[in-house]
Amino acid sequence: MKATVFIAYILLLMDFVVGVAFIYLFVLLFRTLRKYIKSEPVRKEKAESAKSLGEVIKRYRTQRKITQEFVAESLGVSRQAVSKWESGASDPSTTNLMALAKLFGVTAEEILKEVK
Repeated sequence: MKATVFIAYILLLMDFVVGVAFIYLFVLLFRTLRKYIKSEPVRKEKAESAKSLGEVIKRYRTQRKITQEFVAESLGVSRQAVSKWESGASDPSTTNLMALAKLFGVTAEEILKEVK
């Protein structure tokens, strides 16, 4: 008789622990969803400011009032290659990216930080 009462208490305790665990998981889920919903403006702003490598290159070039032809001559590539980089049709090689950064007076890391 004592064993069945003991087992009943153990089962009751296990039910209580499982119930508390479910409540705790629900609270965590609720907090996470609330935080996600509140971060929507930040996520939208990030998405709007995200740029492709070509857009970043074009912005640096136009800020410095440099033509595509000048960039091409400085790097030893064709103007069409620079145009393809800016349009996103192709990406510059690592060597050309480093040369672009030097031409613009920034580091390659600064250029790549702005890329989505």
